[in-house]
Amino acid sequence: MNGKTARVGIGVFIFKNGKFLLLQRQGSHGEGSWSVPGGHLEFGESFEDTARREVKEETNLEIKNMRFGAVTNDHFVDENKHYVTVWMLSEWASGQEYIVESDKCLSQEWHTFEDLPSPLFLPWNQLLKSEFIEKIKQQS
Repeated sequence: MNGKTARVGIGVFIFKNGKFLLLQRQGSHGEGSWSVPGGHLEFGESFEDTARREVKEETNLEIKNMRFGAVTNDHFVDENKHYVTVWMLSEWASGQEYIVESDKCLSQEWHTFEDLPSPLFLPWNQLLKSEFIEKIKQQS
């Protein structure tokens, strides 16, 4: 054992009008890459509670109809980090998105699977190859 542990990250698809919100990351691993809002699962939190909290903290949006979408096993070799990413699906409920944490997010944009920006955050490599991706695409 090397003393390192894997962490649990929660990524949240927010679907609205056939698109989902992507954020350009900064100030953390994967800086400059794009992914859905999300963050760390806190001790004692449900996946749904983490999804709701992280979306509000990062975008100011309220979400509804949260459900499991996928799970990926993501090893960030260059950063020497390991995450299990739980991908949650949700619908926009209310609010206008804006960058709440400017130290963690450069930009926010609504996209479809046909117009994904580049580069994508490393966990997307696993997600796009997974058996879950077609189910997720059908949700948008």
